[in-house]
Amino acid sequence: MGRLTRRAFALAALSAFTTTGAAAAPPGERRATTTEMRGMWVATVSNRDWPSRSGLSAAEQRAELIALLDLAVSRRLNTVVLQVRPTADALWPSPYEPWSHVLTGVQGRSPGWDPLGTAVTEAHARGLQLHAWFNPYRVATHDDPARLVASHPARRHPDWVVPFGGRLYYNPGLPEVRAFVQDAILDAVRRYPLDAVHFDDYFYPYPVAGQSFDDEAAYDAHGGDFSGRAAWRRDNVDRLVLETAARIKAVRPTTQFGISPFGVWRNASTDPRGSGTRALQSYDDIHADTRKWVREGWIDYVVPQLYWNIGLSAADYAELVPWWAEVAKGSRTRLYIGEALYRAGDPTQPAAWQDPAELSDHLDLAARHPEVRGHVFFAAKDVRTDRIGAMARVVADHYPRRAEPPR
Repeated sequence: MGRLTRRAFALAALSAFTTTGAAAAPPGERRATTTEMRGMWVATVSNRDWPSRSGLSAAEQRAELIALLDLAVSRRLNTVVLQVRPTADALWPSPYEPWSHVLTGVQGRSPGWDPLGTAVTEAHARGLQLHAWFNPYRVATHDDPARLVASHPARRHPDWVVPFGGRLYYNPGLPEVRAFVQDAILDAVRRYPLDAVHFDDYFYPYPVAGQSFDDEAAYDAHGGDFSGRAAWRRDNVDRLVLETAARIKAVRPTTQFGISPFGVWRNASTDPRGSGTRALQSYDDIHADTRKWVREGWIDYVVPQLYWNIGLSAADYAELVPWWAEVAKGSRTRLYIGEALYRAGDPTQPAAWQDPAELSDHLDLAARHPEVRGHVFFAAKDVRTDRIGAMARVVADHYPRRAEPPR
């Protein structure tokens, strides 16, 4: 670690192939010689990555979006995962949900253009795939329904909503909620030639000390056939995954369905099939049986968020990559790894994240496992700023030329 001469080479190499506004690959690189996922998440919730703030003009929003697509090309990435439904709202003219406030600052107000439609067209023009990222159940990052636009489905159906941890969520235990969420997503699939529908790690909300998610009434109405509430909750999430997958293929068979779950399914101390970790468990804590979805081939790809450094005792990247590779082995589900670029150079993070070689070492380690078909980096703002040159190092060490995404 800490190979400073290679870091200098990485930074020089990045500046050499990064050109302002360049959308096309350089001559001689237009034919990719390898196939792997090289992705970048673009988070819109709270204006994390894009737009830079709410209330920009349509032209300013579009220019920022185009700049991010060009950024992906310049880093020799091939896929952009754009968050288009951050909080039960929409970045396209949806008949089901209001325009997102991240665009104009006012929920329900049209921005005067079609961000998702533009993103698909402009990504494809640059040889990029566009994966549309939907958060299924989060309604708001606050807990006041009165702050939602009057026409919001959560206000028309207050019985669908559960406040928890200072936020509002749709109740995954209600069949009508599950159907509505799918209807909202499928509208985008019908309208646009999306390369994929993408879910993140939020299903049931993450635990909050001293609070419980109030789904008692839904459990009483629908949970009678289950051994307990946890098994019922897992079945609710399983049904969302299976039904969404089937409906996507019925509408647009070429559109993939991928999920980026929390990186730990279960700890081996809880389940011998689990990983050698000591961390939150998606199976138990957010009721997401991520291992099953892969083993059963319910989804086209999985991107576990392995947001930990090599050697971290509670959740070692070097432990989790081979665990996920073994889970994916023999399955139709392709395995990509979610990478925490946002941690690189963050002074609040452990020493490993102050080394610009850490992420490049991740890719070296993952390359030992043929089941790993690529990586996705969180997130676009960090790809752009690249505080300590960690992304430049990845590009110089691992992305010498373009690659086609797996199809």
